[in-house]
Amino acid sequence: MRALLLLCCFLASLLLSGQSETEDVSEEAPMRDRSHIETTLMLNEDKPADDYSAVLQRLRKIYHSSIKPLEQSYKYNELRQHEITDGEITSKPMVLFLGPWSVGKSTMINYLLGLENTRYQLYTGAEPTTSEFTVLMHGPKLKTIEGIVMAADSSRSFSPLEKFGQNFLEKLIGIEVPHKLLERVTFVDTPGIIENRKQQERGYPFNDVCQWFIDRADLIFVVFDPTKLDVGLELEMLFRQLKGRESQIRIILNKADNLATQMLMRVYGALFWSLAPLINVTEPPRVYVSSFWPQDYKPDTHWELFLKEEISLLEDLNQVIENRLENKIAFIRQHAIRVRIHALLVDRYLQTYKDKMTFFSDGELVFKDIVEDPDKFYIFKTILAKTNVSKFDLPNREAYKDFFGINPISNFKLLSQQCSYMGGCFLEKIERAITQELPSLLGSLGLGKNPGALNCDKTGCSETPKNRYKKH
Repeated sequence: MRALLLLCCFLASLLLSGQSETEDVSEEAPMRDRSHIETTLMLNEDKPADDYSAVLQRLRKIYHSSIKPLEQSYKYNELRQHEITDGEITSKPMVLFLGPWSVGKSTMINYLLGLENTRYQLYTGAEPTTSEFTVLMHGPKLKTIEGIVMAADSSRSFSPLEKFGQNFLEKLIGIEVPHKLLERVTFVDTPGIIENRKQQERGYPFNDVCQWFIDRADLIFVVFDPTKLDVGLELEMLFRQLKGRESQIRIILNKADNLATQMLMRVYGALFWSLAPLINVTEPPRVYVSSFWPQDYKPDTHWELFLKEEISLLEDLNQVIENRLENKIAFIRQHAIRVRIHALLVDRYLQTYKDKMTFFSDGELVFKDIVEDPDKFYIFKTILAKTNVSKFDLPNREAYKDFFGINPISNFKLLSQQCSYMGGCFLEKIERAITQELPSLLGSLGLGKNPGALNCDKTGCSETPKNRYKKH
């Protein structure tokens, strides 16, 4: 009986000590105030969202009538592997989270959306927890969408992902959450980079999938942990893929309040030392130093600095959301410029081929000589001399060896033959879109006009392009 009494007392003491430890933990880690997130991202404002449907309708019309005909005629998608869909034109800005495993990417998304301790939150942990590409979108209720369904839905911007195979679609998941921020932006969480795992072990082309999301992201957060600053082959490959997108990159040194001030300064320097060989630009990307999770900053740290850094990042995010249409129009115009350059180059290859062909010539040998050494026939120099093309916009010469390897030159027509009595000339239409229509649409936004007022009566959505061969 006495032994039983002692056992009960011992168990009671364990329970009481457990409760006290739990209370101590909760006291040590109070939750952080979120008012600055609501204010900076304007989540508390009840004003109705601007109606951009007319602008997007006009943009879609310009793309289909002035850009896509030339793009399809000269098979531009087989050179760049970048097909623009209607879903991509009308999609919300995309924010992409990249970085090594367990650096806090999923935790950061949970924090920004306030999903902690809710059934919506992304799973987090010290071990590699995210094995899928997770797309967080807005929806009327919590809903999980399989990757196969997302790729089959043409109204979404993810249908081109089907080309990466069924193994990848099993690793793609969409989550619809009824959150006000997701009404204006889409978040994409990615699997962490694990340097000791070969790419082929993932079962799908990880780097190619990352490139697809990078090409479409409006803002790219590359997140680092102070304890994981080593740069391996997979991270080095990732930064190669980010080349040319430096304006969209934001580097985040997360979990900063875990370090003392002196150690944080050393880690900050070590981060730049590790990334310097990978980011070969005059101005490095903006680096934010803070701790993006719901617990309050640890005592005796520079919490005021961390809070200012967090607000700066939120302002950066809000700026991308506010500039959604401007970025979309600029993206379509940049795409149109690349399509035009590609068409001019293919036309030049074809014209040179026709000039060098004689009655006794072997067509395959003649064109092989042109493709192997285009500088010998002044292919690229002629484009620079006779057209308004910058030498910095010219694609890689080697890319056209592969392009013409699967697309015989006989499959193409000269640009001068790409004209019709009713539709006009493909080249003229894309040049009009680049120099007049898209800048005009962009200018109408810059002047502060009501986007909803841009209807087809005022913008001429239904106008047919003028034809120089037709008398008006």
